[in-house]
Amino acid sequence: MSDSFADGVALLERLIAFDTTSNCSNLALIDFVKAYLADYGVESTLVPSACGEKANLYATIGPQDRPGVMLSGHTDTVPVAGQVWSSDPYQLTAKGLRLYGRGTADMKGFLAMVLAAVPSMCRANLEVPIHLAFSHDEEVGCVGVRSLIEAMQHFEVKPRVCIVGEPTSMRLATAHKGKRSGRITITGRACHSGMAPEGVNAIEQSAPLIQWFADTAAAKAASGPFDERFAIAHTTLQLGTILGGTALNIVPAECQFDFEVRNVPGEDVETLLAPLIDKIARLDRELKTRHSEAGVSLTWLGDYPGLAMVEHSALVNLVLSLLAEPGRERIGFGTEAGLFQQRLGIPTLVCGPGNMAQGHQPDEYITRDQLAHCAAFLQRLVEALSDPEAAVSLDHACAELVQA
Repeated sequence: MSDSFADGVALLERLIAFDTTSNCSNLALIDFVKAYLADYGVESTLVPSACGEKANLYATIGPQDRPGVMLSGHTDTVPVAGQVWSSDPYQLTAKGLRLYGRGTADMKGFLAMVLAAVPSMCRANLEVPIHLAFSHDEEVGCVGVRSLIEAMQHFEVKPRVCIVGEPTSMRLATAHKGKRSGRITITGRACHSGMAPEGVNAIEQSAPLIQWFADTAAAKAASGPFDERFAIAHTTLQLGTILGGTALNIVPAECQFDFEVRNVPGEDVETLLAPLIDKIARLDRELKTRHSEAGVSLTWLGDYPGLAMVEHSALVNLVLSLLAEPGRERIGFGTEAGLFQQRLGIPTLVCGPGNMAQGHQPDEYITRDQLAHCAAFLQRLVEALSDPEAAVSLDHACAELVQA
């Protein structure tokens, strides 16, 4: 295996040691990356979060005056709380061909291999630059990257193409579903259960709304719209958490539940949820007639758009030519790709090492061969972008997408 692969494993060990769970700061990791890039003469731009405890990082290697290929990844990870691990999740542990640790698959493995390729990028005579975009708070709704996108809107030179390195087993993904999540809170009126008719039972009043989700989910499964290229071909709805009540002999004054919708690219989530919004408004008015403090509220928790790229295009074929694993696929989890595509107009694809089946799990791992495939892909990308005709080829491929 290449020196880049060995360096990547060493860098992965460093990255795993940073606890960047989404409720923690990622600044120590970002400072490490910034210093690492500076050692190779690469300047970084930091876009801090509003609270100042987190930051996105953006850097360009190669010509500064022309658009290039952006390699994007998030630095945050999901929690390990409540999970039983066989080893320290923040210490890279090798067992045969597997490397264990929180974030190995999702998605510090990709970040490590990108950083390991930086020396090669700097040595190459790149005709088309490579941009690096490392973001925060992807795991809580693609939150952090939004401030980076806002900053990029004012850049004189924006990337021409983006590859998000989420774990796809190094297969090229051209689409994923969008997501909208929210919290519904039903406020009732508490009283002793022996006098239940004098209260407003918040749990009971939540039932019609909960039933709406079950009915709508069943309707989507039965009638679509369908996109058979997804493993689950239709839009899905589900309730993830519910809280309510304090004791059996007290009429509950509050019930709260969180929900999510994962919509296929062809379905408008606003239209889908319009009947729910209307149902909430009617229930709110009804409850207020029973007691002035009762009611229903909806709080949006997060959302990101789906991704839908033209699958049979010169750009897709160009990226496929750099991969050992041919073929296109659509993934069931969300990424920041749709935000780059919709808000910046950057054609975006998803491809990275590891498998999401291991992501978010105890004993999360990535295999050595996946990292090696990623290292080889990045080296082929560097070589392709060093070709004198690289800029022309990239422009033609992207122009075809505009015409389509």
